[in-house]
Amino acid sequence: MISTDKSSLSHNGISSPEQLPSVDLTALIDIIFIVLVFLLLTANSQLLSLPVAVPQSPSSAITAVKNQPSITINIMATAPYWAIDGEQFMDLARFTTVLIQRFQAMPEATVVIAADKAAPVEPLMQLLALLQTQSISQTQILMEH
Repeated sequence: MISTDKSSLSHNGISSPEQLPSVDLTALIDIIFIVLVFLLLTANSQLLSLPVAVPQSPSSAITAVKNQPSITINIMATAPYWAIDGEQFMDLARFTTVLIQRFQAMPEATVVIAADKAAPVEPLMQLLALLQTQSISQTQILMEH
């Protein structure tokens, strides 16, 4: 510990050691934290990614819908969310029953999904889960070009 001569304190106008000037380290600590955060954010971190196969040529990216039997499923922006070939269904259970019946009647049919841009994601995810549980892989999703 550093001590000072008490007689020199009284000559400088300081009557007690408690009146000694103190150093404020707040600014120094702030700068150290800013540098630390900068170093943490710029450090090399492993990025996780999901590989997606994207067609390379424009001709292979868009394919025309073939003239074969199909079941068209519409996903609308407001309730009722589901429709099969224009017939709307208020609940998912009835929609599921009719879809399975139609697919069993035409097993070679392709399922074409046409969703409204403003439609919520949940009905589409429920439809995709239903198609997966029924092992229906012959699907196309129509998009506005």
